[in-house]
Amino acid sequence: MAASSTSALTSLVNGLSLGEELHVLAVDDNIIDRKLIEILLKKSDCKVTTAENGARALEYLGLGDEKATCTGSSTVRFDSKHDITDYSMPGMTGYELLKKIKESSRMKEVPVVIMSSENIPTRINKCLEEGAEEFMLKPIRQSDVKKLRCHMMKLNKPSYNGRICMGR
Repeated sequence: MAASSTSALTSLVNGLSLGEELHVLAVDDNIIDRKLIEILLKKSDCKVTTAENGARALEYLGLGDEKATCTGSSTVRFDSKHDITDYSMPGMTGYELLKKIKESSRMKEVPVVIMSSENIPTRINKCLEEGAEEFMLKPIRQSDVKKLRCHMMKLNKPSYNGRICMGR
């Protein structure tokens, strides 16, 4: 799965045109993992918004329950170009978050990458079948992030100028 991890995060970071910035929503309940992915993505010139759980991520995406807010603050909406989320989180798993994003007519085309420290093939397959762009094993490394960018740029621009990206 290491090759998959490497090819997945690669797309997120190699090959953006000058002036073009990826906006990534990084979701993880563990503050250390969340900060690590934020630092790695920022080093790769991505704009990063973080969320500590699935409900907060849905608020950021404008998909949250209007009646219930996680922090009591008003909803902050933005258009994420990519989402990367931990699988195992309390309240709402990364898989459940993925399903909600893919059920949204406005957000269903947004690539979602699932991360986990557990290499469970049935879990991985379930996420990929539900529409996850990639399933990556933690810990995420800078080399993983660099390899993701090319792949994500191909998704955003089908006629991407001859760049070759590694597959899953």
